[in-house]
Amino acid sequence: MADDKTPQPDETQFDQTSAPADHAPGELSEEPNAPEIGEVEGAEATPEQGSKADAELADLKDKYLRLAAEFENYKRRTTKERADLFKTANQELMVALLPVLDDFDRARHHTKDTEDAGAVRESIDIIYNKLQKTLNQKGLAPMEAKGGAFDPDLHEAITQIPAPSEDLKGKIVDEVEKGYYLGDKVIRHAKVVLGQ
Repeated sequence: MADDKTPQPDETQFDQTSAPADHAPGELSEEPNAPEIGEVEGAEATPEQGSKADAELADLKDKYLRLAAEFENYKRRTTKERADLFKTANQELMVALLPVLDDFDRARHHTKDTEDAGAVRESIDIIYNKLQKTLNQKGLAPMEAKGGAFDPDLHEAITQIPAPSEDLKGKIVDEVEKGYYLGDKVIRHAKVVLGQ
């Protein structure tokens, strides 16, 4: 009967897992003082190069600290400016509306003892026109809705009624509350009644 023993590795063979990757198995490195990773052969740092690198590092740290401080100051300043802007955002509009408020005070004072409804109406019309002109100068514009087609981006339908004529079917018959634009933006949708 033949010997069924599995062959055992030769104990004199070199373990391949411990050999460096650039050498063949069983071969030892001939260079006992090989340069380590990151070192360059023949390049030694001189004291002059070391002090130059330290000076550059210090300069970069200084620039970084100055930039970080400048950015913090910028953030602090813009936060303060934003808070101030929110406090006074309506100041320009309020200053523009003060003359209208003065007109209301004068109208109330001059019409408190009058029985003439025409004088009261006239003073209200004058103040209304002045207020409307002031708001138009600030970018407020009324929306024209009555008789036009319904647009859900501009109008809010409250109810539907039978159309008084054939040409008003599916169109806006009446306007309950006027809509307004501020510049190009809708700031209030018109509340309308549709004809069916």
